[in-house]
Amino acid sequence: MAVDELQAIIQRCQILEEADFKGEDFNLFQVAGQKCLEDGHAAQLLEVIQNEKNKVIIKNMGWNLISPLVRCIFMYEQEDDKREQCLRILDQLAQLCNPKELFLGLLEQIEQTSGEQVCQTVMLLLQPLQTVLLKLQNKKAYSVGLSLAMIMNQLTPLPVPYTKQQIQEDKLGLCQCCNAVVDFAKPFVNEVVKNMEKSSEYNDTELKEELINFCMKSLKYPLLTAQLEQLEGIEEHPFRRFATEIIDILWNIGELIPLVFLHHKSESPHWENQEFADIERKNSADSLACLSYLIFVQHLGVECFPVVFSPSYLLLCNMTHIEMLLKRTEESLLSKGLDLFESCLLRMEDNSLLHHYLEFRDFINVPQDLVKIMTLCPMEHMGKKSLNILQLFIDKFDTEGKYTLFRCLLKTSNHAGVEGYIIKNIKDQIHLALTEEYDNVWFTGHHLISLLDLVLSLPEGAETDLLQNSDRIMASLNLLRYLVIKDCESDNQTGVWTTLGKIEQNFLKPLRVGLNMSKAHYEAEIKNKKENRKEAHSSDTVCSVTVSGEKMPPMTTGMQLQVLHSALFTFDLIESVLARVEELIEVKTKAVMDEN
Repeated sequence: MAVDELQAIIQRCQILEEADFKGEDFNLFQVAGQKCLEDGHAAQLLEVIQNEKNKVIIKNMGWNLISPLVRCIFMYEQEDDKREQCLRILDQLAQLCNPKELFLGLLEQIEQTSGEQVCQTVMLLLQPLQTVLLKLQNKKAYSVGLSLAMIMNQLTPLPVPYTKQQIQEDKLGLCQCCNAVVDFAKPFVNEVVKNMEKSSEYNDTELKEELINFCMKSLKYPLLTAQLEQLEGIEEHPFRRFATEIIDILWNIGELIPLVFLHHKSESPHWENQEFADIERKNSADSLACLSYLIFVQHLGVECFPVVFSPSYLLLCNMTHIEMLLKRTEESLLSKGLDLFESCLLRMEDNSLLHHYLEFRDFINVPQDLVKIMTLCPMEHMGKKSLNILQLFIDKFDTEGKYTLFRCLLKTSNHAGVEGYIIKNIKDQIHLALTEEYDNVWFTGHHLISLLDLVLSLPEGAETDLLQNSDRIMASLNLLRYLVIKDCESDNQTGVWTTLGKIEQNFLKPLRVGLNMSKAHYEAEIKNKKENRKEAHSSDTVCSVTVSGEKMPPMTTGMQLQVLHSALFTFDLIESVLARVEELIEVKTKAVMDEN
């Protein structure tokens, strides 16, 4: 029945001129063709399409069959013969149909697909779409760009496989689809390359620009989120292959070096709407950061680069990307930022980074971002890695750079543990200054005294929360103890003896008063708890405790006593070091007075 209807329409249209085809004819052809497919008569429909007499009809009307054809291909997935016949029909339509009409029909089909069928539909239609695009004469670059943009927009909502198992399963087909899209783009890349070879002044930027846009979108998704390390058991990592192909495209069309070092595309759209401009800027920043990660961490395409760039210049070029990645909260992006920063630093020798680099905003912001990751990131391994990279960053600076960085971090970190860590670094630098032969003006004399004003002080005097600041206080006391022991009053290289009165006034005396108050308070609390427990005749009384504004899990009286005793132990520890420092100062001062 369906075949008869189709034959009747075909016979009617065969006697008409191409210009005489009406809208009704198109509709009847589409309905009859769709019925043939749905009733399993794909073989008969294929014969009609292959018949030379029907060439004009198929050229004008064939594109209407794309939608039912795609549905039937997926429906017949298990029935190889019928599926094969449908695929041959699709191939014939790509050869015979009006390219412009078929192009729009294929794009419409890609746009309408969603969910689990996105990758299957895209991979099915890539070959006919490529065939049609290669036939187009007018607006070819625009059509290629529209196709690539449509495909990437459809893929972007899909989750990117991250673990080894997810990559191997490739449940939605994203890994396979991404590589198929790159193969789809290759003829158009070759076209640009050939035109560039013909003329060194070739500047047909339209097609080239569309390919750059595709590469930039691919760098943002899926590559920015993807896990790109080599995985055991996966011979060819699909995302590594995809990344390599994207870098090859950029290299072949002459845009890789400009993107990496100039941080911009050859042309950028000018948006009248500021919101659109901001989105474009952010997307571009994400893509460029991913590109740098691929080259400098994964070493993809690194063989293309001339070995003329100094390690400090490479660091400077990448700091914008590093800062952007370290401000993100997604593990995959944060990890890429840390890896990129570490890779750039490992290329450098210690003490080789000039202090002038700290005049760049990124060089101040990035260590502060590291501190935030160390102190706020819930992923412990990220915190540890950030700490190691911060130390690496410190080690690379010259002496003045270290000095400036220490001052900055002491003022901005707002975290006792980090401040304690920086003070330990200051102590190490003072030790080098006192033991090495060359003069070090930054960690001796008046520069050091200025730094010690920051270190040997209590934020709120005697009322400072000693427990919360214990890491910083212990590090400060250890530094002062070291200075008193190592630097004789007669030499006074560090200047500590000159400023001792100020240190006692601003640090040692308030600390002693604060310790006495804190110990008295906690001892009273312990006494209170013990008395309350006796009255309640039970150690299982549960109450809630608030620490630094955050409510802690419910605690029994016994647990509370344990916490209070632990605090007292910390105070005893601080007091013992404080007593030792005071004793050393007294002994040394007395010895000098006796000599005099």
